[in-house]
Amino acid sequence: MIRDYDDFCEGLSKAGFSIFGGNDEGIFGLIDFDWQCEPPNSSVRWHTGEPDTDPWEWRIRVLLERDDIAYAKVFFRKGGFITREWYPYFLAARRGGGAFEEAYSDGTRGQYEKRVYDILTERGPLPTHEIKALCGFGRNERSKFEKALVDLQMGLYITICDQARKRDKYGEEYGWHSSVFCVTERFWKRDVFDKADSISQKDAEEAITRQVLLLNPNAERKKIRKFIYG
Repeated sequence: MIRDYDDFCEGLSKAGFSIFGGNDEGIFGLIDFDWQCEPPNSSVRWHTGEPDTDPWEWRIRVLLERDDIAYAKVFFRKGGFITREWYPYFLAARRGGGAFEEAYSDGTRGQYEKRVYDILTERGPLPTHEIKALCGFGRNERSKFEKALVDLQMGLYITICDQARKRDKYGEEYGWHSSVFCVTERFWKRDVFDKADSISQKDAEEAITRQVLLLNPNAERKKIRKFIYG
């Protein structure tokens, strides 16, 4: 049973990956319950702001306090966690050892993704609202911008690394937090990518499939493949 943040981190370290906030896709989720419901005898409560018992807070805590867990929209275009041990396998499966520039050159990545990726490469970690402004996305391009952000996360080219709020002309923070993104190469050390380069796409798929079936023997093969390749 996941009772608090420490339990969650321990469970995630053993599992290697987890869909966030439930398991509607039939793969695996460490916190497998509805947003407004809790399992009996659990101290976990959503959206209370309590850092130890609110799963919503854990998304950012793992990014700020640990160096072995990534969180972003990586599974079924929804949030999910991947540990450092397993990240190379997903990199091998989805990127095949290639960089963004290669994917853009061969036409598998589009111009909107390139605008976002280039800004993050040049400027470093940036919150969502600043990325949008610096990339020059207009009001009528909101859907294109949001799709580019998710596509880049699903491709494991960028990832969330923090959160931030807007600031007024006096430097005071206001409004809701927004996600801060960086390129994946900045988030992980080189060893993660070196390991990914040593894993074939086929071996990566087989390893992740075995782990999924270990966590959930009832997972469907078709869903597993989509889980692996995005």
